[in-house]
Amino acid sequence: MANTPHGGVLKDLLARDAPIHDQLVAESETLPYLVLTERQLCDLELILSGGFSPLEGFLNEKDYNGVVEDLRLADGSLFSIPINLDVSEEEIKSIGISSGKRFVLRDFRDDVPLAIITVDDVYKPNKEVEAKKVFRGDPEHPSVKYLTNTVKEFYVGGKVQAVNRPNHYDYVGLRNTPAELRAELNKQGWTRVVAFQTRNPMHRAHRELTVRAARSRQANVLIHPVVGLTKPGDIDHFTRVRVYQAILPRYPNGMALLSLLPLAMRMGGDREAVWHAIIRKNFGATHFIVGRDHAGPGKNSKGVDFYGPYDAQELVEKYKDELGIEVVPFQQMTYLPDADEYAPKDEVAAGVKTLDISGTELRKRLRLGLPIPEWFSYPEVVKVLRESHPPRVSQGFTVFLTGFHNSGKDAIGRALQVTLNQQGGRSVSLLLGETVRSELSSELGFSRQDRHKNIQRIAFVAAELTRAGAAVIAAPIAPFDDSRKHARETVSAAGSFFLVHVATPLEYAEATDRKGVYASARRGEIKGFTGVDDPYEVPTDADITVDLSKTSVRTVVHQIVLLLESQGFFGN
Repeated sequence: MANTPHGGVLKDLLARDAPIHDQLVAESETLPYLVLTERQLCDLELILSGGFSPLEGFLNEKDYNGVVEDLRLADGSLFSIPINLDVSEEEIKSIGISSGKRFVLRDFRDDVPLAIITVDDVYKPNKEVEAKKVFRGDPEHPSVKYLTNTVKEFYVGGKVQAVNRPNHYDYVGLRNTPAELRAELNKQGWTRVVAFQTRNPMHRAHRELTVRAARSRQANVLIHPVVGLTKPGDIDHFTRVRVYQAILPRYPNGMALLSLLPLAMRMGGDREAVWHAIIRKNFGATHFIVGRDHAGPGKNSKGVDFYGPYDAQELVEKYKDELGIEVVPFQQMTYLPDADEYAPKDEVAAGVKTLDISGTELRKRLRLGLPIPEWFSYPEVVKVLRESHPPRVSQGFTVFLTGFHNSGKDAIGRALQVTLNQQGGRSVSLLLGETVRSELSSELGFSRQDRHKNIQRIAFVAAELTRAGAAVIAAPIAPFDDSRKHARETVSAAGSFFLVHVATPLEYAEATDRKGVYASARRGEIKGFTGVDDPYEVPTDADITVDLSKTSVRTVVHQIVLLLESQGFFGN
């Protein structure tokens, strides 16, 4: 434990005497182990460093129930988000997890032993109660979906002992533990520190907001962005850190400091705001900016907000005395073009002209290569964003053709490849079903499971090529809807995905089959043949549907090119 002027008592589990550490290292080589997931790794790092003080391990059942029900550990300490080590029944049996047992927690990236946990208990949580109490229960909430679909069925509670610090190979000089950051703040002579939480790039409005907050509190600014897990679809942390580094010189000399937080966000709205305040106090902040809809995931598919706009501010205010950190309410800033300055939105008089650019509008401008005005962001920030998010004309994409054997999808694929090569501007890759089967999936059969695995291999290759800026044409049969949806999801994480349903009727495909493959299937010589003795699930989410019994390959290719052109993939 450490006690410094910044943040009070800190449970720094990394501060171990050398003999004890050597004993733990030796013991870690003999004990059974669990390989951590990415979220578990983020949680463990902040437990070990003291970022989650007063926690000294993963929650046992009594602490877990207290946090879920009342935002309190069993000893009464305030803590708002449950920190759980989830395991499967198979892992419990294979590792031999039970009360009093010790096992090692290893890093999934390099297999390094990070900690030894001594088990308090193993328990089965009520996930429905956790989802409702902690995240308000909407099944579309990202943490509710994660809890339902990804989190394993049992939790293990127990204190941990540090063996090694997790290895990071990026921005090492910006990754401070709470003890290290407190020491730096003391070295700088900063006694009042306003922490700014962000998972997004910063622009002029953010700079103005943080400077105003610092001036009003006679404090310095700690830019403390999350670089662990955030909301799916967020801009990657490499790009964001380059943005933060670019904007830092725009602060008055000596006012601001940048440090990175390896947090796995839950997007838990008001509860997460309390959690963030606890964490920032541990890192040495004396003040914390809480924004409108702080840590909220936005709206669900019905357009309903998961949280109220000021729920976070209200809950943090409720616990402000216990938190020991002063809350600075976020005031949304807007640009006043006539005065060439930013001002809090609620302080702008009626009739005064204002300008704003939404996140959606910014992404559109980046995608289409449109100008981004200097009143909105600094040129050096825009440069970083354009490097990481080139306009559509420079991006890759995947055209995924699905349909019966001999539906004409292969012919369309080959013709589209020639057309895109003629267009120029990016490399073009063609992944025909038969080619992939022989080169990537030769050991697979035609069961539903093997077909799914084959499509996922195609999707993986397509995603990597798309990420590299290539045009990818994939033309498997892909008869099952869940496989196609999974492929769309995989590729969409890297770039744009377009599904083309080649809806040529089975009768036409069979009648024009000069190779006699359908005839062989009808005679029972080929088993599991789509359309004969295996189903084809018709897509309901195709971007284009075509039928080669009614139109030509040339016309279909033209339709696809027009779609790509309308999305900005071809420029002047």
